[in-house]
Amino acid sequence: MAGRIVRWVVALGLGAVWWWAVLRLAAGGGSGLLEGAVVAGGWGLSLLPVHCVPEERATGAVPAGRWVAAWRAGDVTRASPHPRSDEVSDPS
Repeated sequence: MAGRIVRWVVALGLGAVWWWAVLRLAAGGGSGLLEGAVVAGGWGLSLLPVHCVPEERATGAVPAGRWVAAWRAGDVTRASPHPRSDEVSDPS
């Protein structure tokens, strides 16, 4: 219970600091590098993918061991080599 309260207090405190920096930048008077860094950092954190799920639960996830099996298959999974210039037929 105490951990949840601490997390909420920290989140609300950081949110308040971010909004303070945004308002100082918007007002324009006396804002500087510190406020810009706080605003840019908070905006950057908002771009993080917070709706991630573990790979096992993701739709369309590659099953474990698939890449190892493909690697061990060797030349079977590789594309054919690029043809040499003397092997290419003349279209004319």
